[in-house]
Amino acid sequence: MAGAIASRMSFSSLKRKQPKTFTVRIMTMDAEMEFSCEVKWKGKDLFDLVCRTLGLRETWFFGLQYTIKDTVAWLKMDKKVLDHDVPTEEPVTFHFLAKFYPENAEEELVQEITQHLFFLQVKKQILDEKIYCPPEASVLLASYAVQAKYGDYDPTVHQRGFLAQEELLPKRVINLYQMTPEMWEERITAWYAEHRGRARDEAEMEYLKIAQDLEMYGVNYFAIRNKKGTELLLGVDALGLHIYDPENRLTPKISFPWNEIRNISYSDKEFTIKPLDKKIDVFKFNSSKLRVNKLILQLCIGNHDLFMRRRKADSLEVQQMKAQAREEKARKQMERQRLAREKQMREEAERTRDELERRLLQLKEEATMANEALMRSEETADLLAEKAQITEEEAKLLAQKAAEAEQEMQRIKATAIRTEEEKRLMEQKVVEAEMLALKMAEESERRAKEADQLKQDLQEARESERRAKQKLLEITSKSSYTPMNSGMTALPADLPSFSLISESLSFDFKDTDMKRLSMEIEKEKVEYMEKSKHLQEQLNELKTEIEALKLKERETALDILHNENADRGNSKHNTIKKLTLQSTKSRVAFFEEL
Repeated sequence: MAGAIASRMSFSSLKRKQPKTFTVRIMTMDAEMEFSCEVKWKGKDLFDLVCRTLGLRETWFFGLQYTIKDTVAWLKMDKKVLDHDVPTEEPVTFHFLAKFYPENAEEELVQEITQHLFFLQVKKQILDEKIYCPPEASVLLASYAVQAKYGDYDPTVHQRGFLAQEELLPKRVINLYQMTPEMWEERITAWYAEHRGRARDEAEMEYLKIAQDLEMYGVNYFAIRNKKGTELLLGVDALGLHIYDPENRLTPKISFPWNEIRNISYSDKEFTIKPLDKKIDVFKFNSSKLRVNKLILQLCIGNHDLFMRRRKADSLEVQQMKAQAREEKARKQMERQRLAREKQMREEAERTRDELERRLLQLKEEATMANEALMRSEETADLLAEKAQITEEEAKLLAQKAAEAEQEMQRIKATAIRTEEEKRLMEQKVVEAEMLALKMAEESERRAKEADQLKQDLQEARESERRAKQKLLEITSKSSYTPMNSGMTALPADLPSFSLISESLSFDFKDTDMKRLSMEIEKEKVEYMEKSKHLQEQLNELKTEIEALKLKERETALDILHNENADRGNSKHNTIKKLTLQSTKSRVAFFEEL
């Protein structure tokens, strides 16, 4: 009896020591989180905890992924976490990823966090070459990724080499051309500069809108065989089931939209597809592993449910989310407009300040030049006055000498000369004296005129000096009063530290605001169509520009297939549309005969 009691006590203590929790590590595209989970938790309990932590409400796109023996698997919501074939060592690691993709990202992805997670996942798939992307589109996508990370382009900040450490292009694209990293950066930056004004969420959405038109976007590929044993690829995506040649993952040979499929089931490795039209026989294919069959079925069910859900009215939850998203978008747009206005006002104030500083500097230069001209005028006036005084004194001296000569002539005439020789000599002297007197009189007259001219020059110099002083006075007066009388708003003393915060961030959404926003949205649609055309022209220009640098021998099979499709004018959507024009019966027959 005592032994039985001791045995029960030992069993109870052992039971109590068993751990009730275990550690789980969740890897998202840009973060890593750890949670303590209870042993009894099901997949939904852990998934809901992760979604609440991320603030994610569009949960239907995502799942928790793990790997079993090189095969991808997803955590089932209705099954205990530890009942899955997950590694036993802690922490148990799961990857939080998008499991299903939208048909139209702009219409279906409502939350900003949802858009961001999709952007990161699709970007990684393109860089890892799990999604084929042509070179010119790779450059455009890279420019939107740069806009999302760095914001608006600023040549003073984003100088040559700022993208040197960024992974922006698939290695396949880089190896295909004889282009240096600097050449790629130059082309990415040229487009990046055109995205000015786009916020991070807008740039990420533009990235997704371009990426969703790539042929391999959102497609999960599986190796299968039809009943004849032909090796094929099954593609499962948001639109339906597609059958590919193993060597061509870009262009499906057959497509079956979800609205043509009634039922999907599998037994062991055999898959059975029942068309909606009951008159058409089922068609079957075999996959390689049982685990792969489970994954195919999960993806088919999930994609089919979302396909049908998109074609019904939105649930109340989705309507509420979209209304909140619209309000948030309107608030952000109004906030961006306010900031843009403040930025414009600050730039205008800075330009006004620079203009005033430039004008002040110009006035200072003019004042300096006027001062120098005044000094030169004063020096010239002093020099002319001195020269006039000297000339006047010389004229007086010549007049005095002329008078003396006249007196000497009169004295000589009065002197009696007795002899003819003396008389002749005296007459000769008289003639010479008269000539000298005449010459002196002319010189005196010339000097007098020169003195008058110098007086006139002196008067003009003094007048010039007076005008220079007047101009200097006017310039000084202008520089003192221009800032106050310019008609512009007076600048604050602390202008260099101009504040951007000048009003409250609180907004009331009125009907007029929403009407104006609706008009702006309509205007944006028209601008988007024009921009799409311009964008296609830019893509073609870039393709032509870099074509000469392509190394043809490095083209991959997908490059060649994509170029052939482009030459034929085939795109992802029109190819599928052409394939589904045929009857379901003929497509089923074609699949079985491959």
